[in-house]
Amino acid sequence: MASGLTIGQLAKMARVNVQTIRYYERRNLLQPSDRKVSGYRVYGDDALRRLRFIKNAQALGFSLREVKDLLNLRVSSVARCGTIQVKAQAKLRQVEAKARDLRALARALQSLIRTCQAGQPTDQCPILQKLDKEAASGR
Repeated sequence: MASGLTIGQLAKMARVNVQTIRYYERRNLLQPSDRKVSGYRVYGDDALRRLRFIKNAQALGFSLREVKDLLNLRVSSVARCGTIQVKAQAKLRQVEAKARDLRALARALQSLIRTCQAGQPTDQCPILQKLDKEAASGR
């Protein structure tokens, strides 16, 4: 399928930038399967699969460090699905906490917006006053 791809071909197939592939190589997430005599990198089927795995894991909120752990578990002969489940549960807790924080932030912004009277001069704007108050209190 994808055997013998150049970095540009691999990037196009995976819908990523060439620099992304080079970055993943520096982070030891991806390696070329070979190099041509000219020095050009050559990638096989596994590289495309790994790239798609990385992008899918990132889309679920996993950091590159976490993705590296998942990739290592994927090829481990002793790893079990329960190990990955624990990692996914931990990520879910992080996402849920972030969602709670975002909902609280949305409520605070809605409250500020409700207090605003669009016709007032900016020196009387409750949104700006709140931001000044927060800045003065060191938050």
